Amino acid sequence: MSGYTMEPATPMEISPRVLPPSDQWSPALAVPAPVCRFENFLGAERAAALLEYAISREDDFTAGTVLDPLTGQVSRKGRDSLVLPVTSRVFSAHLADCLPLVQEVIGHRAPLAQSLTVLTAHGEGGHFGIHTDASRVRDVSTALSAVYYLHRRPRGFGGGQLRLYDTAVVDGRARPGESYREIEPEHDTIAFFPSGAFHEVVPSTCPSGRFPDHRFTLTTWISGAEPAPGPDARRPYVWQWLADAAEGSRPLHDAEEDHDGARPVALPPPGSDTRLGPAVIRRTP
Repeated sequence: MSGYTMEPATPMEISPRVLPPSDQWSPALAVPAPVCRFENFLGAERAAALLEYAISREDDFTAGTVLDPLTGQVSRKGRDSLVLPVTSRVFSAHLADCLPLVQEVIGHRAPLAQSLTVLTAHGEGGHFGIHTDASRVRDVSTALSAVYYLHRRPRGFGGGQLRLYDTAVVDGRARPGESYREIEPEHDTIAFFPSGAFHEVVPSTCPSGRFPDHRFTLTTWISGAEPAPGPDARRPYVWQWLADAAEGSRPLHDAEEDHDGARPVALPPPGSDTRLGPAVIRRTP
């Protein structure tokens, strides 16, 4: 039991000497990017089958690229990873089934119709510097990004967290903030967040150097079939702030093809019976 007397506290005034008044008060708003995370997304059997599929296609992976927003040139600057464009009827069905809940949780109201997906592998030194996914989608103010994680257990790698940056709003202008949250790459989990959010993959280690010990993901960009037809009063401010901050990373000219070779596929309607079909992944031709 506490030794302090149990008497009502007397309110104290904090004097101007302690907290002087100021007429130049200008706080900076730091807005966390909304995120929604699911565990046991595919289930143990499908997750294991997908992981073994990824490992079996080692020779088909190529170096991941980035698209310069000013020149439109493709390069590997700021990125060290391997990619393999894929499509999956079953994975798309799982996405479609959970998207209504994702949209409700993170305050997203725009219609979503299609996705691009690539398998990625990060080994020793694998990373992806701070960026947005503006080069992957037609309308960064309404699109979602999703990262599904796969790895052997126990893990053969270290690091590789997803770092999701806050958006700072100063004098009405948005930019990437200094604060962030980190998401661990746990097996059979998936994280959804706005494509306009600045994020990075921190460097990973892979002591064995073996491909099966890499950090694997299915990275997906989900968007509408067409850009949104202008400002939407129903859209939460955070989405517009994220889009404004990401504008500088949008390509000046729409790229005709995804720089990693992914192709858009239509999302099935929620509740489709394909969710119970065989877990088949195929390469994008």
